[in-house]
Amino acid sequence: MRLTRATLSVAAVTALAAGSTVVLTSPASAAPNTTPQKVCGSSYKTVNSAPVGSLGTIYLTYNASNGRNCVATIRSSPGRAVETSTWIYVNDTDQGASDYGNYTSYAGPATVYGKGHCVDWGGSIKNVYVSVYGSNCAALKEKRVTSIR
Repeated sequence: MRLTRATLSVAAVTALAAGSTVVLTSPASAAPNTTPQKVCGSSYKTVNSAPVGSLGTIYLTYNASNGRNCVATIRSSPGRAVETSTWIYVNDTDQGASDYGNYTSYAGPATVYGKGHCVDWGGSIKNVYVSVYGSNCAALKEKRVTSIR
């Protein structure tokens, strides 16, 4: 019986440790006053943004040292977890990234290599969806679409 109790104790501690790890590494939960740089990294500079109605803002950021773009959708008023998403896509390279889930503060980061390329990006909070196509392409005009579903 002692071997069984010892084995159960080790199993319980292991399960507890694994559960704690999951909680500690949960993505996209942050304190109020989150910024794109807190989500993407301090070397990313905001180059564009789009409001998600009054619910928040989607930020497109760029890191000149590595040529990567990062997108984060940040809620205006963090609180109860709601459906929140962010995405980015580079047509020329057929590369994209996204993050989607029920989050209390923000979705992201979603990053791709985008140096010298136009990027499509967007996100959503609750039922408000925003998409920006052909963004940051020098003289080309981007197209923005906001929809409520």
